[in-house]
Formats: sequence, C-alpha cells, structure tokens
Amino acid sequence: MVFESLSEKISSAFKKLKSKGKLSEKDVKSSMREVRLALLEADVNYKVAKDFTDKVIERAIGEQVMESLTPAQMVIKIVNEELTTLLGEERNKLNFSSKPPTVIMLCGLQGSGKTTHAAKLALMLKKQGRRPLLAACDVYRPAAIKQLQVLGAGIGVHVFERGKQSPLEIAKEAVSYAKDYGHDVVIVDTAGRLHIDEVLMKELKDLKDLLDPQEILLTADAMTGQDAVNIAKSFNDLLDITGVILTKLDGDTRGGAALSIKSITGKPIKFIGDGEKLENLENFHPDRMASRILGMGDMLTLIEDATASFNKKQAEKMAMKLQKNSFDLDDLKDQLIQIKKMGPLKSILEKLPGVGKQLKDVDIDDRIMDRTFSIILSMTPEERKKPNIINPSRKKRIATGSGVKVEDVNKLLKQFEQMQKVMKKFGGKFRKGIPKFGFPKFFG
Repeated sequence: MVFESLSEKISSAFKKLKSKGKLSEKDVKSSMREVRLALLEADVNYKVAKDFTDKVIERAIGEQVMESLTPAQMVIKIVNEELTTLLGEERNKLNFSSKPPTVIMLCGLQGSGKTTHAAKLALMLKKQGRRPLLAACDVYRPAAIKQLQVLGAGIGVHVFERGKQSPLEIAKEAVSYAKDYGHDVVIVDTAGRLHIDEVLMKELKDLKDLLDPQEILLTADAMTGQDAVNIAKSFNDLLDITGVILTKLDGDTRGGAALSIKSITGKPIKFIGDGEKLENLENFHPDRMASRILGMGDMLTLIEDATASFNKKQAEKMAMKLQKNSFDLDDLKDQLIQIKKMGPLKSILEKLPGVGKQLKDVDIDDRIMDRTFSIILSMTPEERKKPNIINPSRKKRIATGSGVKVEDVNKLLKQFEQMQKVMKKFGGKFRKGIPKFGFPKFFG
C-alpha cells in the first residue's frame, strides 16, 4: 500500500505524544524530527520535508496548543492541515473550453503509463456525459497506436489516427474531426522517450503552440520516487503544465513524489492512477490523501466508489427483500457484482478509518469472491432461492461444477445462513439496501 511505511512511522511518533499528558517544546521537536526522517525515507524532497516540519513546530509550540486539554490531538490536527496544504489544499478540476472541443494534451516519459491513462481519462469523462476523442499522436513507439485503439474499443471511445503521419498534422486533423462529429473533448496521446531529450521537448512545444490546449497533463510514475519530481520540473519549465497524473500509486512505492510535486513545480496533482483497470483513476483530493497518510482512512472516496457502482433500482429491490426477509443467493451474487465494481477488496477496506494498519500483513485474496461467485452460479435457480434443499449429493455436484471442495460449499451455506439471521434481526433497520450496522462479515 502506498505510504504504508510513512504512515506507520508518523503514527509511531504520534503515539509517543499521546502518551504524555502535557507537551513540552522538546517533545514536539523530537516527534517532528521523527516525522522529518520518515518523510525523507519516503523520498520526499529534503527542503520540502524541512519546511513542512518547521511550519508544524512553529504552530505547535504556541500557547493555545501547549495548554489545551488534548495537546497531542491538536498537534495531529496541525500536521493534517499542513499535509493538506503541502499536497495542494483543494481538488483541482479540469479546465473546459467554453467553445468545444476542449483539448487535453498528455505528456510524459515512455513507461509512465501515458497511453493507458489517456484511455482512463477518456472513460472517466465519458461517464460524466462527455464525448471524448482519443488522438493517437505517438507515432514512434512500436504498437502505440494499436494499443490506444484496443483501449479505445474496450471503453467505446473513438480513436483518431493517421498512421505514421506527422504528429502535428494528426493533432490538427483530430481537432477538426472532433468539431465535425460532435466530440467535446480531444485527448492527445503524445510520444514519450526513455529520457528527456531535445527532440521530444521540441515536438511537445510545437504541439502546444499549435493546439493551445486547455490542459497539459504530465503522467509521472510514482515508482520512480524523487525522479518523478525532477521530471515534472523539467516538463513544467518548458511546457508550463497545468497538472499531473501520478501513476502506479497502487504499487510498492514510498509515495514521496506525491508530497513533493506541488511544492517543487507549483502545479497540482489532478488525478492518481491506483490500479491496472481502466476504471482505476481517481480525482486527487489533498485532504483525503492527508487523512490516508495519517491512518484516518478515506470514507468519502469509498462512498464515491460505492455510488459509482450503485444501481438505484437494484438497491430499492434489495431494500424490499431485506424488509420481507427474502434475501437469497441470487441477491448475494448481485451484491458481489456491485462490490467487484468498486475494486480489489483490500483497497476498499484500506479506505476505512483504522483498518489500513491492521491489513499491513494480511493477504486478502480476491479469488475468494470469485470462488463464491462460481459456487452460486453452479447452483440451480431453485437451489439459489431455497438453499435448505441442498443435500449432500447436490453439494457434491455444485463443488464439482465450481471446481472447489464440498467443504467450501458447506462454508458458503453456513455463512449465508448466518447472514440471513443477522438480516432478519435488523430487517427493519435497512435503508435503500444499506444496513445501518455496516456490511455483514462474510469474507475470510
């Protein structure tokens, strides 16, 4: 999990503060020294880390904090506020042209995930009701155009390409095509290189001058750590980028780039890529990221994820079933589908306050959900409606059909029986398909 080590070390420093009834200036400076070391180990720029802890110390040793009833909590509040400021204070939205099409130019080094994130951004905009067009202007990398076409076909977004023609001509024709065919956004996938060079930068500068884009977004690979910040600075110096898409934040990365980019470049992180699926692109919310770093969870993003995969009609139908105590295995199957749309189970649970730390050494296998799904699908419609008719011979057939052991079928039926008991008990407390007491414990 991104920021895992940083989060642990900051929590450790806070734990020492919480153990003290009153805080001295020495206590605050000692804990901030630990925080600064943790930031440096997370690959945060040295000056950024020093300035951050100096600001916290300056605010934390004030009389109001030292003499408060909960000084440690006040220090944590200050750290949270300063972290949010460091990350950008507020979410930066995309700038859209008042006269379509809006042109969004993506740039970055080869391997940073530029082409994939062009498609991710197109999908996000499509879900918002826009009609994006992908322009294939990377004519140098082998199969780059084909990759964009495959991604575009997968999300139902048209890709404009002209083979190995000049990138400037392709971009110009793409904008004309968008105007003629009603596309209100053009996402230009530009060429990358293995390193920054004059040829790459001149082409990007020429594209910028030609298109006058509303957005120039740099895709920066979080796995490269401090190098991502240096790359962002180089691109910004030449192109005056409008924002950053920080990719691969789901990997085993220290995350220092996210904490340094805004301070070094003055440009905000607008999106983060946190998974391989095309749905795995999130708006970057500095306050929510600060909460996640401090182990406070990210309930707002979790709620938004749930809302995005939420089917209103199905929820109303589910609410009625729960009130009548008629929830069956078909309904469970439908709920599993909704949960899968929200992403991997571990990433969902990590957004819950206080849960992330507990999952540090826990390997949550998403195949558990897939096996459950397979078992249910191996049942007849009647068995899914009335699980109590499933006798030993039926269990054996279901196990064979789903590729699991009979014990796994027994376990599912037992857990489902327990769920039904809980739902019967709380049946009157359900609203719109969501129980007030939280999700029933099911996986494990």
